[in-house]
Amino acid sequence: MTTPAETTPAKKVLLAAPRGYCAGVDRAVVTVEKALELYGAPVYVRKQIVHNKHVVQTLERRGAIFVDETDEVPEGATVIFSAHGVAPVVHEEAAARSLKTIDATCPLVTKVHREAVRFADEDYDILLIGHEGHEEVVGTAGEAPDHVTLVDGPDDVDNVTVRDPEKVVWLSQTTLSVDETMETVDRLKQRFPALQSPPSDDICYATQNRQLAVKKMAKDTDLMIVVGSRNSSNSVRLVEVALEHGARAGHLVDYADELDEAWLEGVSTVGVTSGASVPEVLVRDVLTWLAERGYADVEAVVAAEETLLFSLPTELRRDLKARKGEDAGQVRHDAAFEDAGSLH
Repeated sequence: MTTPAETTPAKKVLLAAPRGYCAGVDRAVVTVEKALELYGAPVYVRKQIVHNKHVVQTLERRGAIFVDETDEVPEGATVIFSAHGVAPVVHEEAAARSLKTIDATCPLVTKVHREAVRFADEDYDILLIGHEGHEEVVGTAGEAPDHVTLVDGPDDVDNVTVRDPEKVVWLSQTTLSVDETMETVDRLKQRFPALQSPPSDDICYATQNRQLAVKKMAKDTDLMIVVGSRNSSNSVRLVEVALEHGARAGHLVDYADELDEAWLEGVSTVGVTSGASVPEVLVRDVLTWLAERGYADVEAVVAAEETLLFSLPTELRRDLKARKGEDAGQVRHDAAFEDAGSLH
């Protein structure tokens, strides 16, 4: 005769590593924090500094004012450009309003901008794989608008036209699904056999690593919970990757109180991860919620080790050194907002 313990699968959590903050997000968030300390509130930020509701609301409480366009910033004020990057015209608009600018663009996005400029200078048609309207895509395309054609996934390939099929290169938004991007590239190569690739992979290391961890977990996961905001491209992709690689169900949530106990019906193994703009405190809240419902056994699934750090923007480092004598060379990775609590 079987016992209840033998018939009921053990409840456990598979916790992805790496997850959460990447070096570019950490740099951008610390940039706003340091600017508030150095210049005092308010400090203006064009667009969301990173795509996470909690981070934006926390910074707003500290005195950051988020605006959609440069002309919303008072003349002569300080404005920070978000991690997603901006087109050259935005820098021109800021100069015309005598704004003090701090550019928090992720260095990996800046790399794609430079590739766009270089290939445009060589008169290539640039096929930019990405999502229409995403801030990163708008910024990259703005570097060479006469040379860039947006390709929004594999189904958009048939709509692409170029001037010279022998002089075409592809670039991509840094936060896409690796698999879908390569599917798009393969279809583009079928149409344009001479298509060139960027000198190095455009999809950022953090996006790839977080997707890799989810792929490792998905087949053993009944339910995948991804902590992240709905306007976060890389967070949305994590849910899609989980479902594509075997997870029975997947949900994206900003906070633990968005979790639904009905999702746990018949579930023995829950996967948990978070997008690259999510502070770890929000993941801990989810783990606490799950533990209270019997999922206290947590097993790490490690896909990669991350040690990359980025220096703060040059403008900010210069002012920090001049005014406070701080060593502002590098930011700490994955630590911001650890004490912020859950903010709605």
